[in-house]
Amino acid sequence: MLELKMVTKKYGYLKAVDGVSFTVRAGESVGYLGPNGAGKSTTIKMLAGLLEPTEGEIFYNGRNVWKNLVWFKQRIGYVPEEPAIYSHMSAYDYLLMVGRLRGLEDSILKRKIMGFMEIFDLSGDVHSEIASFSKGMVQKVLISAALLHDPEVLLLDEPLSGLDVTTALVIRELVRRLSAEGKLVIYSSHILEIVEKVASRVIILYQGRVQADDSVENLRQLMKLPSLEDIFNQLVKHDDPQVLSSELVALMKKGSRD
Repeated sequence: MLELKMVTKKYGYLKAVDGVSFTVRAGESVGYLGPNGAGKSTTIKMLAGLLEPTEGEIFYNGRNVWKNLVWFKQRIGYVPEEPAIYSHMSAYDYLLMVGRLRGLEDSILKRKIMGFMEIFDLSGDVHSEIASFSKGMVQKVLISAALLHDPEVLLLDEPLSGLDVTTALVIRELVRRLSAEGKLVIYSSHILEIVEKVASRVIILYQGRVQADDSVENLRQLMKLPSLEDIFNQLVKHDDPQVLSSELVALMKKGSRD
């Protein structure tokens, strides 16, 4: 069980995350939603052990994460929103390094690497420098790195960024499969239709604070709205998209010749 208790992250006077509390249990896939700047990635980075909370505590299976950081990091897989990767290395060497840091034996690790690269259609590029890869190819390497050691907790921050449709469908099915096998998955994204398909529960963040925490079905019934997109818009968006789009069109046409 992963638990956040009144977690806050401050940058000077700015609170990027403001008193966030929630619990995620093994076997749950939780969609973590919010507009840009809501604090989603900041929360995920604190969960990944990359940012220390200014206030509050994070626990995993009853142990304080920041007092047992090495132990906790051994149990998580993390796909970041912005790729942090040694681009001068080949995909093979990078994954070999990650696997060794995770304590995997070379004999098992090498078979895993080639297996991941084959599934992700990167077998022909496995010894090429990552610097030559497209965004989608880099994303496949990052996903492989997160899965290599069979983590108990999977933190996915915009995991479909740059991926082709086929691979995106594979990842969507993977999330469902892993949660069914008892993994704990937190899936942060702005692609609402994907989250609606993979998440057993959603947490909606706005201006650093939790606005909703429930199953999509319960939120539909409580708010009497048909879709997750409608719920999201009701909770966090205060500007009418139709009005704003009309204003944009008007600005585009301003001063232009007929």
